[in-house]
Amino acid sequence: MRLRNVPRKEEIMKNSPFLIPDGKVYCGKWHALFQNDHPIHLEIGMGKGQFLIAMAIANPTINFVGIEKYDSVVARALEKIPKDLKNLYVIRGNAMGIDSMFQEEIDTIYLNFSDPWPKKRHALRRLTSPLFLSKYASLFKNDFHLYQRTDNRNLFEYSLLCFSEAGYTLKDISLDFHKDRDVPFTTEFETKFSQMGCPIYYVEVTKKKSSSK
Repeated sequence: MRLRNVPRKEEIMKNSPFLIPDGKVYCGKWHALFQNDHPIHLEIGMGKGQFLIAMAIANPTINFVGIEKYDSVVARALEKIPKDLKNLYVIRGNAMGIDSMFQEEIDTIYLNFSDPWPKKRHALRRLTSPLFLSKYASLFKNDFHLYQRTDNRNLFEYSLLCFSEAGYTLKDISLDFHKDRDVPFTTEFETKFSQMGCPIYYVEVTKKKSSSK
């Protein structure tokens, strides 16, 4: 990802009611923050927010949380959020600490166009690595439910193997997501790559909570 500096990023972040600077503060308390018991969906690596904001607008009875580690990207996302939106918050943080931010509160996780970390020595940094799948286990409220989209075939193949080895069921899979079906909500990268004719790889996986240990 090429990062462009946002001159007013500190001001934007400081003044946004949607920003959570430290996700650990609300661990176990997210429903209280939202002031309802609606399901909570989490996007890890939300980028500039196109997908998550559109999802939140279209689904007012679902709460959405996005996490992104780069200040300039967070600022761009915050600028796009409608001021009257009540079901979305953004965490400025690193996904490595995700298991300290939520505790059996999440219903669904989205991994959209995550960094593929192509070098073998960086494999555990991939958001579908055994390390991260282990972290996610403590996040889910009930059964595990996760979606992945990527343009990187190597990451996709790696992810399918990790999901299977961790006991996930591959519920839905596509090797050309935009060709197979209508896709109403897309990320910035997804829009760009699909317009270029690149295949988008997609999978939905589930796992029974009772079999997670």
